[in-house]
Amino acid sequence: MQQRNGSTVQVRNLVKRFGSFVAVDDVSLDVSRGEIFGFLGPNGAGKSTTIRILCGLLAPTSGQALVYGFDVAKEPERVKQSIGYMSQRFSLYDDLTVEENIEFFSGVYGVPREKRAERKAYAMKMAGLEGEHDRMTRLLAGGWKQRLALGCAILHEPPIVFLDEPTSGVDPMARRQFWDLIYEMAEGGTTVFVTTHYMEEAEYCHRLALMYKGRTIALGTPAELKKQQGVGSTMDDVFIASIEREEARAQ
Repeated sequence: MQQRNGSTVQVRNLVKRFGSFVAVDDVSLDVSRGEIFGFLGPNGAGKSTTIRILCGLLAPTSGQALVYGFDVAKEPERVKQSIGYMSQRFSLYDDLTVEENIEFFSGVYGVPREKRAERKAYAMKMAGLEGEHDRMTRLLAGGWKQRLALGCAILHEPPIVFLDEPTSGVDPMARRQFWDLIYEMAEGGTTVFVTTHYMEEAEYCHRLALMYKGRTIALGTPAELKKQQGVGSTMDDVFIASIEREEARAQ
């Protein structure tokens, strides 16, 4: 598969099986530089499995995926060096202070020593934790911990960031503030790939793939998807109608 100009993520006929269970079923898509691309769907839809494949953490059963030009099956380590990844559990160490977490991830991501002070200051500012260097991470509220986890995930200034249900379990205000950070990254040219099961968050994405039982059942901008469904439609309407069409097709 040739890398398409402007595409930072390309997926063709991606399949992942676990025994007889098909977790990802023939998924194809392209994501452009600076795009906020959302995977929307219920738990078990295949969102997280697809993200883990694109991050080089799982090998696909078949199909192909290029992330920043690197094949996820053949060059997983090159993929990992080119991305930031934030899981549902925030990936922080609760028994370390805020500063210790930042120092640890600076080393993990290979941030040059001469840039670490600058990047640490950036992460502290992003998280709104300036002056809280010595605070234990386990004592942070969910929203602050979430912002710190994002800051740690982008310490090495990756061109692509994968966020796997990053706002799960935090209050609506913290979710809105987190999305403000996502917009800032996208405006700076970073590609943001995010999974969510919150319908209101779907509206924040530039484009969406609706996933159900491992398949992409709809793809487009929020406005396009709602227009296809009819005047006055909501994302809930779009998702329900898409599932009904998929179930009818499968019968």
